[in-house]
Amino acid sequence: MSKSKLMSHLVAGYPTDEIAFTAARALVKGGADILEIQLPFSDPSADGPAIQGACTKVLHRNYRTADGLSFIAKLHQEFPEIKIYLMSYGSLVYTPGVENFCKRASLAGVSGMIIPDLPFDNDEGLTAACRANGMENIPVAAPSMSQARLSKLAHAGFPYIYAALRTGITGTNTTIDKSTLDFLDKVKEGGSKVYGGFGISNGEQAKAIASTVEAIVAGSVFVKIITEYQDDKEKLAAAVEAKARELSQL
Repeated sequence: MSKSKLMSHLVAGYPTDEIAFTAARALVKGGADILEIQLPFSDPSADGPAIQGACTKVLHRNYRTADGLSFIAKLHQEFPEIKIYLMSYGSLVYTPGVENFCKRASLAGVSGMIIPDLPFDNDEGLTAACRANGMENIPVAAPSMSQARLSKLAHAGFPYIYAALRTGITGTNTTIDKSTLDFLDKVKEGGSKVYGGFGISNGEQAKAIASTVEAIVAGSVFVKIITEYQDDKEKLAAAVEAKARELSQL
């Protein structure tokens, strides 16, 4: 079987930093090429129940942006060869100042930023601040975009674009059909490499898009495993690693 690239999503600090780190180690062991680390946010508009619940639980511990960046720095120290992308929402980036936030993220070891609610052409200076600090801004494309807007994004010169495979919230099942693959082809039109995700939870779905995308993105499936096995770190690590292998070894 050939290896497909996998970007796996984790909520920083969920349910504890120690357990989240156990999951991250298992993801890397299972073949994850990129770790997408979400800073917990109180109103995550694109996230389904699994990720919303995880964010809420972490925020109840008074978890702050600084804690999330410390978690990322520790990950980067242990896995310097693994790309780390930071995923969050605009207000967390905008409130401390976009340039300031990007500088802190870069120092923690972040390679790229995924901020779904900052539009690619009105991003409060995020793209420029990322580049100034050696990172990439990775904008999000959605099937709900007009054809003209999707084309504008595809030809805007971003090295990477995150393609949400359907509209709505993540964590529910996604059907990969011809319209999905046509959408991915449109996102790739301008030469950007595409990360495809949103509701990817099994090898069959991953296989359906593997040849079209730079990496398969999976998140809620791992958050659900962590939730299920959070009281048994050995079972958690084994289940996370097995799922990562299923999604990446196609």
